[in-house]
Amino acid sequence: MSRPKRRRGVPLYVWVSEAEHETIRRRMEEAGTQNMSAYIRKMALNGFVLNVDLSPVRELVSLQRRCAANINQVAIHANTYGVYPLEIEALQKDYAELWGRVSDVLGQLAAVTTL
Repeated sequence: MSRPKRRRGVPLYVWVSEAEHETIRRRMEEAGTQNMSAYIRKMALNGFVLNVDLSPVRELVSLQRRCAANINQVAIHANTYGVYPLEIEALQKDYAELWGRVSDVLGQLAAVTTL
């Protein structure tokens, strides 16, 4: 059996001092990268590693899931008993909060891309 060809077929060797090696390792850890080859390739090609905190996006996804669950519950209730105005108002409030958060997160992501 023959081995599949590598995606990257050209090896690149770089010699560094112990101090440079330690600096590279430290910066690699700060960037949250464990693969030195990937880190050095990223730095050589782009000149920087962008480490983005996605916790606002996770919070946004959680809020979206709750809204979807609420819609599902209201749909079941509406099909069974009819719709109540208070439920519709609660859904509208949740959606207003959701879209407010979406706008905030999109603004933050836009700021990151302009760096």
